[in-house]
Amino acid sequence: MAEFPGITHVALTVSDLDRSVPWYRALFGTEPVLDEDTGPFRHVVWLVGQTLVGLHQFPDPASNEPFNERRIGLDHLAFACANRSELAGWEARLNELGVANGGIVDSPYGSGVSFRDLHNIALEFFAPPG
Repeated sequence: MAEFPGITHVALTVSDLDRSVPWYRALFGTEPVLDEDTGPFRHVVWLVGQTLVGLHQFPDPASNEPFNERRIGLDHLAFACANRSELAGWEARLNELGVANGGIVDSPYGSGVSFRDLHNIALEFFAPPG
């Protein structure tokens, strides 16, 4: 059997694409590669490195409660930084965008900057130790 495959895409469900798309466009610094209404849902997708990151909006959401990582399902989505210096650059970018964040937190397994999108979805920039 081949090596376990990498992750091709991640889809985050949001309640308002009209609010979320500009926020993620500013965060990613690029235009989406896809904006499509599939019928069951509309999605807007960016290519981030080798991974597609999509936002989905359903016409019949199961709940309008904000994201909470303590519910079963997604805890957070982390974006890879090569090192702590690159991580510091992304912390500065979040500050430029006015995105509240926890600052760089160092631990034995790496360093991260945690933040949330408009729907309270937990996001992070993360760098390995060293």
